[in-house]
Amino acid sequence: MNRKQFTFAAAAVALAFAAPAGAQKKYDPGADDKEIKIGAIHPYSGPASAYGTIGKAIGAYFAKVNDEGGVNGRKIKYIPLDDGYNPAKTVEMARKLVEEDEALLVFNPLGTASNTAIQKYLNQKKVPQLFVATGATKWGDPKNFPWTMGWQPAYQSEAKIFAAHILETKPNAKIAVLFQNDDYGKDYLKGFEDGLGDKAKGMIVAKISYEVTDPTVDSQMLSLKASGADTFFNITTPKFAALAIKKAAEIGWKPTHYLNSVSASVGSVLTPAGVDNAVGIYTASYLKDPTDPQFQKGKEWDDWLGWMKKYNAAGDIKDVNNVYGYTAAQGLVQVLKQCGDNLTRENVMKQAASLDLTLPMLLPGVVVKTSADDFYPLEREMLARFDGKTWVLQGKVYGR
Repeated sequence: MNRKQFTFAAAAVALAFAAPAGAQKKYDPGADDKEIKIGAIHPYSGPASAYGTIGKAIGAYFAKVNDEGGVNGRKIKYIPLDDGYNPAKTVEMARKLVEEDEALLVFNPLGTASNTAIQKYLNQKKVPQLFVATGATKWGDPKNFPWTMGWQPAYQSEAKIFAAHILETKPNAKIAVLFQNDDYGKDYLKGFEDGLGDKAKGMIVAKISYEVTDPTVDSQMLSLKASGADTFFNITTPKFAALAIKKAAEIGWKPTHYLNSVSASVGSVLTPAGVDNAVGIYTASYLKDPTDPQFQKGKEWDDWLGWMKKYNAAGDIKDVNNVYGYTAAQGLVQVLKQCGDNLTRENVMKQAASLDLTLPMLLPGVVVKTSADDFYPLEREMLARFDGKTWVLQGKVYGR
């Protein structure tokens, strides 16, 4: 073999060995050697603006990750957009993220109606609609919507916890229900009625809805009190939850009160409503509440508090939505870590559907677990009761 032939052969061998390493890196739009684009849609304005805290917390966690070197050497470019809790605007924002910003995925978009409006579009585009910030049952349907995955416990499952507690502690209750007139409110209501079973018709004495455009729920609360109900299931988003709690106190209505977990923040709901007015309310929880003294110690708390002070200093330490954003962001970072150098949208969903982990600010016994046919990452909750300062856990873990 002459020198020219040897050089050519050596180059061919080198190329053969280099090819597999190069082939291991796979990218879809939104990812490359240096960066991963993550799109998000939250209501930073409008009637559900209290949830904007979640988007800010997610961005703050990604800032921490980037300062620590990113994920597998890649920095996260976070693209948060505001839809004002308006589904028509959500569609516009989703199209922008996919077609203009070329985000790898749309992460934790908030709201049942908002996510419903973009679900078909994102699935047709084969873009992950990942860890949506709503507990509607429809987000766990991998057969029909393989690009959509939920995050928090399903609304129907949570409502069944409340129903079970009422049947156990107050079997002759007269129940009044206030619910948001959309898929979110109706999903909770269905789970509640299913949980009461054949007793639902006899126990529920009043069901009244409100619109997100309503200025108050004063008239609804007066009607619910007039029904003679001694038990109240409050299916509302933060603004209306605070209004309902405050109005109940003003009119002297003191039913046994159950509040859905999506509005159980001490900082953004109970404090504006008046904490004295909220004493005795029940909710369900899967996150460590930052107002609970039992969790205000140890490394997990110190890490969360340190992150809040350094990266999310404008956030309210009493607002559990900051815990939610922190935890959801950790879930996505784990998915991206598992993706390695295969940052395709298909692999993102594959890794999201193969999780089995605990996260530091989840309640003890609550885990993140998914599979190819289980798109419900979080399925366990505990009942909690507000004592005027914090949510006091009632012991039993519900769910599977």
